[in-house]
Amino acid sequence: MRESDIEAYLVKRVVAYGGLCWKMTSPNLRGVPDRLVLMPQGWACWVELKAPGRLPRVQQTRRHAELRARGHRVVLLDSIAAVDYFMETLP
Repeated sequence: MRESDIEAYLVKRVVAYGGLCWKMTSPNLRGVPDRLVLMPQGWACWVELKAPGRLPRVQQTRRHAELRARGHRVVLLDSIAAVDYFMETLP
């Protein structure tokens, strides 16, 4: 399964739930997570997507740590099952 398949599935699930799933790019800052999930009631989470068995690059891991140090949620999703679990465990 490709990362893009998992990403498309995440977007579909989040939108069906009533949330937003914004694609994030930052031309001047490498390693920013792929998506920002914004759910009803003000809940937000950064999402890094990977193909099954792939790991974040060093720069991505640094960005995740920076976000977490500032109180942000960051999750890594690498399968359809991981997306399903993510959606089932929303607050």
